[in-house]
Amino acid sequence: MAGTIEVLVPGGEANPGPPLGPELGPTPVDVQDVVSDINEETAAFDGMEVPVTVEYEDDGSFSIEVGVPPTAELIKDEAGFDTGSGEPQSEFVADLDVEQVKTIAEQKSSDLLAYDTKNAAKEIGGTCASLGVTIDGEDARTFDDRVEAGEYDDVLAE
Repeated sequence: MAGTIEVLVPGGEANPGPPLGPELGPTPVDVQDVVSDINEETAAFDGMEVPVTVEYEDDGSFSIEVGVPPTAELIKDEAGFDTGSGEPQSEFVADLDVEQVKTIAEQKSSDLLAYDTKNAAKEIGGTCASLGVTIDGEDARTFDDRVEAGEYDDVLAE
C-alpha cells in the first residue's frame, strides 16, 4: 500500500515526533532515515516552516520532495521579524527594499500565478501589506501602483 504524506516541518529541524512521526509510524519506512533526509534537504530553510511531501512504497523505499516555504515565512526571514502586525494598515513591523522583494519573488516563482518577475513582486507586495511590512519605506498597499508607474523597472526587469 504505497502512499503519500504531506506535512509542514521546521527547516533542518524535523524530528520523529508530531507532525511527522505519527504520519510515518504505520508505514513501512524507517522514520529516522526519513527525518534525516528531510533535515538534510531543508537545512537551507533553517527555522522556517517548509512543506514536505514523502512518497513511500510497500518495500520501505521513499522519496522526499521539498517545497518552498510560504511567502509570509520568506518575508519574515528576509526582514528579520517573528510575527506580523495586528494592525497592518497602521502599525508596521518591518521594511523591505525592492531588491529583497525581488529575491522573494524569484524564490517563490514556481508557486506563484505571475508570469514575470514584475507581477510576482506585486504578489509579494500583497503579502507584505497583510503582514504590516512596508516596501522602500512606503505602505505596501501602494506598491502595485508604484510598480505599474515604472518606478522599479530597472530592478524588476527580466
